[in-house]
Amino acid sequence: MSGTSEIKALQEGERELLLAIRESDFGRNLLAGLSRSPRSIAPKFFYDATGSALFDRICELPEYYPTRTELDILHSNASQIAEQMGAHANIIEFGAGSLEKIRVLLDAFPPDRAPDRFIPVDISAEHLEDSAQSLRSAYPCLEVLPIAGDYMKPEQLVDIEEMGGRKVGFFSGSTIGNFTPNETTAFLRRAQKMLAGGGLLVGVDLVKDAQTLHQAYNDSEGVTAAFNLNLLVRANAELQADFDPDGFMHQAFYNEPMQRVEMHLVSLRRQTVRVAGYNFRFEEGDTIHTENSHKFTVEGFREIAAAAGFRPGPVWTDDAGLFSIHWLESPSATPVPR
Repeated sequence: MSGTSEIKALQEGERELLLAIRESDFGRNLLAGLSRSPRSIAPKFFYDATGSALFDRICELPEYYPTRTELDILHSNASQIAEQMGAHANIIEFGAGSLEKIRVLLDAFPPDRAPDRFIPVDISAEHLEDSAQSLRSAYPCLEVLPIAGDYMKPEQLVDIEEMGGRKVGFFSGSTIGNFTPNETTAFLRRAQKMLAGGGLLVGVDLVKDAQTLHQAYNDSEGVTAAFNLNLLVRANAELQADFDPDGFMHQAFYNEPMQRVEMHLVSLRRQTVRVAGYNFRFEEGDTIHTENSHKFTVEGFREIAAAAGFRPGPVWTDDAGLFSIHWLESPSATPVPR
């Protein structure tokens, strides 16, 4: 091959790579998010292997109350929750993560009522497989069937929709607070249909004072900042981007009128960033909106669930009223025995 032919082949290969990057889920979403005003990106893209590990660290921080509070509620009410979930259920955990919380519930089932299957769904394939293997070792009689995918995409959950038996969803951590109101409604409506005859157990963070929320999302160790900034590191690794993480700053604050914590990446200077062959200009102070974490009242969330077709059932909270766990019954024309 001549030198000219080698250059042409290299250029063609580079074009094909750029096209593949632009058509990837992360690539499409980041390019679209950087092209709009204000700039934003969905928080699901935090969760590569590094981001998932950082989030596990966040959950252990003293300032981050949601995880330990939800775990305390689960421990205190596990038997009642297991009774609601019913015998021999297929448990589907959306956004499964480390699978720590499901162990609390699995331990609460009497042997003759133990779940038949556990199906964890998570976007981080590597992290999911490691967690699923650990769960198999701890519960050898439980069939564990992980699905590496996006639970917001119905086409990736076809196997679950076609599965027989009683189906019960588990959606912990108040991840539902990351959705827009329209996404919340859409997710709950799809879940109600998928889980008909069973139900959904969902963790919901509650409205509270701004200082508690500020500390939870601006920890003293800087782990949440590293988690936020890792989005740029991931873009550099996967999307031929040249973000300088030192050129951006983590910002999180409580937007009280909207009842949500917002996370942003703030440009510290005027700079141009290249992503998948496209240039994006940032002025000092320009931001990328990376996450919303909506907070709810108990009654407000029950109304949202009822509007999506669920029958709101028991609600469990901590003594301080920081967090809540809701059981939502999903009616069907032909009830499934519990």
